[in-house]
Amino acid sequence: MTLRVSISTRLGSYGTFAAISAVGIALLFALVFIQGGYLLTVMQLAMIYGVFCVGLNFFMGYTGQASFGQNAFAAIGGYGTAILCVQFGWEPVAALVASMAIASVASLVVGYPTLRLRGHYLAMATFALGLITYDLSVQWTSLTQGYMGYAGIPPLGIGRFVVEDERLKLVCLMAILLFSLWLSGRLRNSRFGRALRAISTSEAGAAALGIRISQYKLAAFVIAAVYASAAGSLFAHTVGFISPEVFGLQMVVVTFTMLYVGGVGTVLGPAIGAIIASLLPEIVRGAGRFQDIAYALALLVLLIYLPKGLSTLADLGKRRPAEQGGGN
Repeated sequence: MTLRVSISTRLGSYGTFAAISAVGIALLFALVFIQGGYLLTVMQLAMIYGVFCVGLNFFMGYTGQASFGQNAFAAIGGYGTAILCVQFGWEPVAALVASMAIASVASLVVGYPTLRLRGHYLAMATFALGLITYDLSVQWTSLTQGYMGYAGIPPLGIGRFVVEDERLKLVCLMAILLFSLWLSGRLRNSRFGRALRAISTSEAGAAALGIRISQYKLAAFVIAAVYASAAGSLFAHTVGFISPEVFGLQMVVVTFTMLYVGGVGTVLGPAIGAIIASLLPEIVRGAGRFQDIAYALALLVLLIYLPKGLSTLADLGKRRPAEQGGGN
């Protein structure tokens, strides 16, 4: 009886939180649509970073592994779609899918030896991967055009249907993010997702249950890379220009901030974190020259009082099983 009440209470509180989040995001989008301008661009980037964070959450949240090099696969997606569209005249969607395929192959080649490492060694190896990719994007000018970057990247579209209106871009990016979240939730609750969470809890225990640790880690790494590549391609088609700085160290810092603000290991956390962390600089912009301090203080308050992210607000309405009738 206690277990049944606890589960129903948990589902009820999470459903309430999801409903409140949906209403809040809907109101926010309505405001952005009405006001337009710069906020449209901010929200577009938030949707793109949200896709990136959903993939990062797959590897860090569900599987419990550290990766500081997912920006490398975002660079593959961004430059892949730029080169295929600008130099070879590919359709944007075809270039996006091809770049995702290239990123998946690259993640397989890199991940197979790298994922034998653990802990800090894995983090350092993935961080080196991001640095190497950034350096290649700067130095390999014949392919990437170096700091000059790629301009004239066409907007996302299929055939004659081209997404050029800024508001329509936001709608399309939001639809892609929602699909990413849906797919992430389905995978999390599947047998595959349960195996990943078992690895995150205890690799030794997961191995004792017959879970092939290395294969599942590699699969999660590839999925995260595909998400990152999609985000890189979406950035290229949305902005129309890319350069090495887009996929540099700042992307690592920003996406980690978003993931931890929203909630690592949760389904909605990456999207919530991406939206909040993108809008927060605009909220504190009124502080003038102290805006960086205000931004840092706001993040500290969030991490101190909600160390597991904003998604844990769903747990505030939970009552202990002992309060639900003394275990009867």
